[in-house]
Amino acid sequence: MLACSTFNLRATATSANPDFAEPEPEPKVRKLKASPQLNRWYRARALRSGHKLERSSRRAGALELNRSVQRTRESPSSESTSTVSDGDRDVEFTPGKPIYMVSDGTGWTVEHSVNAALGQFEHCLVDRVCPVNTHLFSGIDDVETLMEIIKQAAREGAMLVYTLADPSMAESAKQACKLWGIPSTDVLGPITESIAAHLGVSPSGLPRGAPGRHFALSDEYFRRIEAVEFTIKQDDGALPQNLCKADIVLSGVSRTGKTPLSIYLAQKGYKVANVPIVKGVALPKGLFEVDPEKVFGLTINPLVLQTIRKARAKSLGFSEEARSNYSEMDYVKQELEFACRVFAQNPVWPVIEVTGKAIEETAAVILRLYHDRKHKCLMPRISKRY
Repeated sequence: MLACSTFNLRATATSANPDFAEPEPEPKVRKLKASPQLNRWYRARALRSGHKLERSSRRAGALELNRSVQRTRESPSSESTSTVSDGDRDVEFTPGKPIYMVSDGTGWTVEHSVNAALGQFEHCLVDRVCPVNTHLFSGIDDVETLMEIIKQAAREGAMLVYTLADPSMAESAKQACKLWGIPSTDVLGPITESIAAHLGVSPSGLPRGAPGRHFALSDEYFRRIEAVEFTIKQDDGALPQNLCKADIVLSGVSRTGKTPLSIYLAQKGYKVANVPIVKGVALPKGLFEVDPEKVFGLTINPLVLQTIRKARAKSLGFSEEARSNYSEMDYVKQELEFACRVFAQNPVWPVIEVTGKAIEETAAVILRLYHDRKHKCLMPRISKRY
């Protein structure tokens, strides 16, 4: 949804922010009529590129919009604007508000924190047209480079969000932002200080991957590797005799996301098997012999499932006959009804509706239920010991 670019540190630290001249007008092109859906897609792509859309008079077509977006990408400027067409209407682009993300490590924490926060503004980022540009600077381990980034942020009117484990680096960033009037947020500092006070132990102040830190390959690491290997071998109903060895068993009709969900859970250390439910095909006996509290059913809206299956059948080059058997609405409904009967016969299996859910969301529901059942928790939680 958001355009996130990682700049070359040396080039970014020394680059200025020159004023660009207004681009020369494009030669007139033949007007192309685009569908409303395509126009909306163009708008969303332009917004993700960091341009503000403002409605104006009627002119040019969708092709002109695409060319102007490309032109703006090639010659960005914090002051420049350009006018292009959104279907039958002109649209004025202005750059999005920049957010600089600075980390002394990989930048995973700061990037995901900012993206999680921006998720609260989806209504504004697209529908209310207030675009944002995020820029990630990772591996920043010296004050000189940090100061150059902050100066650049000041020139561009950016906000600074940082995760710096070294307290002196974090303090330098804080003071520099205060001096130059840059809004800033320290993601790591407050929580580190709170945990230090709770444990009664001072933090090391070393970023991940620093020479002074050593991470031995733990038992948990090897458990994750073993879980991934197990899950790959158990994909799509393979080796049903091993279902009893799985921590979690997923069952559902084709295209309910069993495989990607299984891999996601495996990367967290859970051995996952998935069993497809196909109309007219008997399910393996092992599915009904394992602990029913390990089994989770997946279901989906029939209209959404049909759309996914049609795209899948087309990409695989199915014949017309095979495609109709796989993705026709009558067949889709019959298969979902068959799955519902299977779930009804096994009431202990939780059935999760995956329509419109990301893999992470479905995984969070499964893990919460799994841990609740395993630890007999009164309050929903996912427990982990360090």
